[in-house]
Amino acid sequence: MQSWKSPALPGRQDTAPGELRLYDTAVQAVVPVGPSPGENRPATMYVCGITPYDATHLGHAFTYLTFDLVNRVWRDLGVDVRYSQNVTDIDDPLLERAGLTGVDWRDLAANQIALFASDMEALRVLAPDSFLTVTESLPLIEDAMSVLHSTHQIYQIGDDTADWYFSFDGRPGFGRESHLDGDQMRASFADHGGDPDRPGKRHPLDALVWRQARDNEPWWESVLGPGRPGWHLECAAIACSTLGTGIDLQGGGSDLIFPHHEMCAIQGQAFTGLPFARAFVHSSMVWLDGEKMSKSKGNLVTVSDLLGQRADPMAIRLALLGHHYRADWQWHPEFLAQATRRLDLWREAVHAVTSVDAGPAIAAVRDLLRDDLRADRALEVIDAWAVASLAAEEDHPGARQQMADLADGLLGVGIA
Repeated sequence: MQSWKSPALPGRQDTAPGELRLYDTAVQAVVPVGPSPGENRPATMYVCGITPYDATHLGHAFTYLTFDLVNRVWRDLGVDVRYSQNVTDIDDPLLERAGLTGVDWRDLAANQIALFASDMEALRVLAPDSFLTVTESLPLIEDAMSVLHSTHQIYQIGDDTADWYFSFDGRPGFGRESHLDGDQMRASFADHGGDPDRPGKRHPLDALVWRQARDNEPWWESVLGPGRPGWHLECAAIACSTLGTGIDLQGGGSDLIFPHHEMCAIQGQAFTGLPFARAFVHSSMVWLDGEKMSKSKGNLVTVSDLLGQRADPMAIRLALLGHHYRADWQWHPEFLAQATRRLDLWREAVHAVTSVDAGPAIAAVRDLLRDDLRADRALEVIDAWAVASLAAEEDHPGARQQMADLADGLLGVGIA
């Protein structure tokens, strides 16, 4: 499926060697992620995509902006990037919303995917190289299921549904990403759509791989019979098929750590025989009125609503970038007002007739972004340069264009 149009990037300004360091959830430390300096290979990144039954809210946008920064920092380091993202266009929430609204589930998914793509393009998010829906990836998923079936790593429930489950019990490495104990895993599994208490399962944490066809539900033929795939296997199969094994980064919101990312990794390893990812990176949650912003709760501020209210998309981007990716935070309209004032300051400075040397500020922004994406502090560095430039008595040759290119290429904020 075609994604959206990526913005053009300015040419690289810095050719000095360096590396990107991020917080790896599995090792619980900030570590180098991606190719080492001098290592001649692309960086690979898989980020879990949307379930398209409602508009893109600011929590979604915060996640995709986080990994857009990762993409941009790698590119600024001179690293080629291969980026893959899925769309879960067949899932219970989508079918439920379609039933409630009387809209065909395929039409609902198509409309929301188009809206998501429009939002991402407005926010100047670099498009993934591979943007695949689950329904167009069924052959990839069936290939993975066939391996699991032939190697006896999945089993069928012995009731009239005949659903298939992945047997995880005793697999080395399970739990290393989430660091949860058994009771915590079971509780989180239940909270995130799992079925730990289902009769007939060998272990409470065994995850659904193939849901056999039900009346009034879409289904497809497969080696396991008619039905539709389970959530975790979908992502594992798409990631491994588009990027290979040992991807540099699996990313998403922190609400996906367990069970989704943990189970993607263990299932991917099960059907390839190789480690799934080198690092697991997660963005924090955005809250509204004391609760995590989520489609299921309906407590949303959407990108399309803000754009419909004539908010500058670059101000929306700045409002989100003003928060460090690992710190949960609560949305307030004042953040957009502050970001609008910041955007006005930056634009005034790059269109002024005076400026100060941009070199030290540019170096500081690069260092901050390479060190665990400290975008919140990087914005303050550009603020200081803008204020000093507006107060300067002469112009520093090229400084204003250099700063505009930096804001554009590294932060994704168009100010020229």
